[in-house]
Amino acid sequence: MAMGGARKSAAAWLAEVKRHEREGDLFRAYDLAMQGLGRHPRDVALKHRAVVCLASTRATGQASELFTRLGLGSQEAIPPELRLEVACLEARLRKDTALASQGPARRRGLTEAAALYDACYRREAALANPEAYYPGVNAATLWLLAGRREVAATIARAVLKSLERAERDGGYFELVSAAEAHLVLGESERARGLMQRARREISGTADADYRGLASTVRQLTLVVDANRLDPALLAALAPPRVLHYTGHIIAPPGTPGRFPADQETRVRGEIEAMLDAGDFGFAYGSLAAGADILFAEAVLARGASLHVVLPFDRREFIAESVRRSGRGWVQRFRACLNGATSVRYATRDRYLGDDQLFTYCSQMAMGLALLRARFLATEAEQIAVWDGRGPGGLAGAAVDIANWRRSGRRTSRIDSGTTLRAAPVLHPGRAQRRTRAMLFGDMHGFSRLTDSQLPKFVEIVLGTFAAVVGRYRGELLLSNTWGDGLFLVFDDAGKAAGCALDLQEALAATDLTAHGLPATMGLRIGGHLGPVYTARDPVLRRDNFFGAHVSRAARIEPVTPERCVYVTETLAAVLALHNADAFECEYVGMTKAAKHYGRMRMFLLRRAAG
Repeated sequence: MAMGGARKSAAAWLAEVKRHEREGDLFRAYDLAMQGLGRHPRDVALKHRAVVCLASTRATGQASELFTRLGLGSQEAIPPELRLEVACLEARLRKDTALASQGPARRRGLTEAAALYDACYRREAALANPEAYYPGVNAATLWLLAGRREVAATIARAVLKSLERAERDGGYFELVSAAEAHLVLGESERARGLMQRARREISGTADADYRGLASTVRQLTLVVDANRLDPALLAALAPPRVLHYTGHIIAPPGTPGRFPADQETRVRGEIEAMLDAGDFGFAYGSLAAGADILFAEAVLARGASLHVVLPFDRREFIAESVRRSGRGWVQRFRACLNGATSVRYATRDRYLGDDQLFTYCSQMAMGLALLRARFLATEAEQIAVWDGRGPGGLAGAAVDIANWRRSGRRTSRIDSGTTLRAAPVLHPGRAQRRTRAMLFGDMHGFSRLTDSQLPKFVEIVLGTFAAVVGRYRGELLLSNTWGDGLFLVFDDAGKAAGCALDLQEALAATDLTAHGLPATMGLRIGGHLGPVYTARDPVLRRDNFFGAHVSRAARIEPVTPERCVYVTETLAAVLALHNADAFECEYVGMTKAAKHYGRMRMFLLRRAAG
């Protein structure tokens, strides 16, 4: 920092907070806002951004508590220039809580949120604030969702009247707000035209805000569903699609294989044609010689965003999956790697002849593609260069296609033109490490318990954990505790996610104060998935799990907020691939892990809506 923390103005703290927000580093932004408040405890702008950052991580309950604790509910203490933003933030928190609820609680919450937006709209409209349309259109949508259609229609018409000029020459936000108001009124064609204009405007910017566009699509989806309109309407606003690519390694010239070298020109042409027809803005896959590199080159040539996932150490990957097809492929590999928007490693460890790492890498790439599609409220498709034959081992195009199709998603195939006359011989592959899902948990506040409280902690809290864990005995590979610590290992990512949420829900339903325990205690759970070794532990005299990914899993829980489950990008990706109907993983930003383990992309685990 250019200035010492003690001398920084509130405006300087706020500028730094907003910079980290733009970069998606919401945790860091939140931490900075709270640090700034330590120096400037009365600054309302910092209070507002702190709550916004926390709410954006989907920790709605904690954000609501912070909103109250910081005194943002008192309008008298809010400067006029922040009055609209703070009022809308309170309404947003009510809305987020309602949308996460079911039944009568949902409708009651929607009504409360609608009333807050409505009051804000009427106040700002009376003051002739040109931005009054924002709370107005939100009020209209929420009244519609709460079943008050006439009230919703009245507000929507008033908002459209105030946006008459903007409908002709307004910017993105005015256009999508007008489109939302027309959808509330059921005026599909008027809305479609406005959405098309808004989409063209955002696409024309140097740094298109697809995250904001996705948020708009999700909001409009609520209106489309409530009015039973055609969901295809929203295609006018949809962000670019996401591609997962896969395919065979190309054989050296003159050598038979599942992708012969003399088929390269034809396959490249078919890849380019499919990309031109598909409106793909993002692509995920690896970078082996042959199909992978052909896809990557075509993606980069079209200005799309390439995200590469490598299974292990780069130099070993080149030796195993690139150089064997010919030296020219190594230069092409490096050019693609340099042009990639991001490069991830399934593991930084060495290959060691372990084919399981290729499978892990592919599942990670597929899951990341699905997470990006969900994040952007768009579609994901797989394109494969494949000979149509079964798998030749633990990994490969056939395995990737099977995993993708198993979840009901579409795969488009490009024939690799194999010269093999018989199906490849299946072999078990070499595998030493196995992919496991791991949970670490602890009780925040445990260290402050008195000796007289510890027996009740063991009986009530650990007893609650035992009841939940007992339901998963058939799926658990390991369960261990120490003090308040909990370590669980699963073979299945979905079972691990279910257990983590069951633990949180069981503890939330337990009245700790009735047993003489502090109500402020809260369970923190961190989850990770990665390849680990299994070996007989000579001390415990049972199987245990070892490896760098166990250490990584252990570093997540200490930075997880109480009553939350945070998971790494790899676990979130596999859940998106295999368990999207049961769980949602909301991105909360790059998070600094415990014990100087570095920064990791972190996700908040929740049950899927409904």
